[in-house]
Amino acid sequence: MSLSERRKMVEPGHALSLVSQSALLGLHRSGLYYRPVAVDEEDLALMALLDKQYLKTPFYGYRKMTVFLQGEGYRVNHKRVRRLMRIMGIEAIYSCPNTSQPNKAHKIYPYLLRGLSITRANQVWATDITYVPMQKGFMYLIAIIDLYSRYVLEWSISNTMESQWCVQTLKRALLNHGKPALFNTDQGSQFTADVFVEVLLSRGIQPSMDGKGRAIDNIFVERLWRSVKYEDIYLKAYEDGWQLEKGMDTYFRFYNQERIHQSLQYKTPKQVYRESCSIETIHPEKVYN
Repeated sequence: MSLSERRKMVEPGHALSLVSQSALLGLHRSGLYYRPVAVDEEDLALMALLDKQYLKTPFYGYRKMTVFLQGEGYRVNHKRVRRLMRIMGIEAIYSCPNTSQPNKAHKIYPYLLRGLSITRANQVWATDITYVPMQKGFMYLIAIIDLYSRYVLEWSISNTMESQWCVQTLKRALLNHGKPALFNTDQGSQFTADVFVEVLLSRGIQPSMDGKGRAIDNIFVERLWRSVKYEDIYLKAYEDGWQLEKGMDTYFRFYNQERIHQSLQYKTPKQVYRESCSIETIHPEKVYN
């Protein structure tokens, strides 16, 4: 059954809650509720330019971004650019996009991937959040990937960056694909929150967190963002959450099943993931077919 057909089956006034209906139909609840965050039209144009430039120069802080935008003909100052970058989740003191701010009250776990040889699927998973420009606003996209195969295990969209949203996405990935030995994130408050870390620890999964200012620590997810934005989001200019969810569903199916990777010996992520995983680890009915 297609995504649009399943959406039509959702009944707002039904005895079952929308949460329960979404779970039964295998829908991302985000597509039922969320709408793009509305902002000033010029700010939205500036944020779109910042997003594209940051994929090219992740080491640019707000000062260099201000010079870049001024070179594009916009009369902006440092204060405005810094504010927009914070909304997008890009913080000037970091050398790469940081979609959430750390909470000093939360425990920070060490980065465990340095020097680690990743030799199999479900050894290390990683996640991140990215800003998604829309025609009349913006949303956020989270994805969880298997680092060995580059397989996108789970994804979701939201107009807020709450920890509970990240937890729900994580739980779906664990339900559908087993569990990894290590789970890598940045130091954002969503991922350092007790509610998120507890899901990992309770299942015997070791948290790993990127160091500040280390653009290469989560490089595989950053590469995914570059691909999904240049190959889909920038080209489609989605209008609302429904369109974005449908577009992401189509794109990630393509990414997992059809898009070959040179680093994977010209195989698709799905091929590599399924070849590496044991049959007990995979739930065939839940994996993209």
